[in-house]
Amino acid sequence: MSLADKQDVMEHFRERELDVLVATPVIEVGVDVPNATVMLIEGAERFGLAQLHQLRGRIGRGAHRSYCLLMPEALTDDARKRLDVIVRSSDGFEIAEADLGFRGPGDVFGTRQAGMPTLRMARLDDRALLDAAREESRALLAADPHLRAHAELAEAARRYAERAAEVVEEVG
Repeated sequence: MSLADKQDVMEHFRERELDVLVATPVIEVGVDVPNATVMLIEGAERFGLAQLHQLRGRIGRGAHRSYCLLMPEALTDDARKRLDVIVRSSDGFEIAEADLGFRGPGDVFGTRQAGMPTLRMARLDDRALLDAAREESRALLAADPHLRAHAELAEAARRYAERAAEVVEEVG
């Protein structure tokens, strides 16, 4: 459809001249219709949790109760677990944390946006562990600033710094 046709259809929907709107997820940014109360998402297991959360946020903006129906095409155990997060929570932060747990954070110094990172690190919310690691690191460096007694650690630190410098150079 042309942009003018899309805008025309949306206006008819907004004015309640159309009762049903069938669209791709691209429509999500354009739907601001308080009377929209039901959304059916086909193939829901194929969407990211954040996208599902955004989509369902397009309905229920008015005074009427709303319903978002998630219709998976293939309900595997993984898909069920992911969709259950959307069913039980409307907290975007909780949904994002669950998505991170399912997909993995990807590479900190790379292009992969999902999967287990090559750099192993604590969870960012594990303050006690991070504080203990910081104190141990400070004590180790105070006793051996050049890591002469810790050759493997020195080599790992060198590789990390080298890769970080490459990424900074690539980014620009």
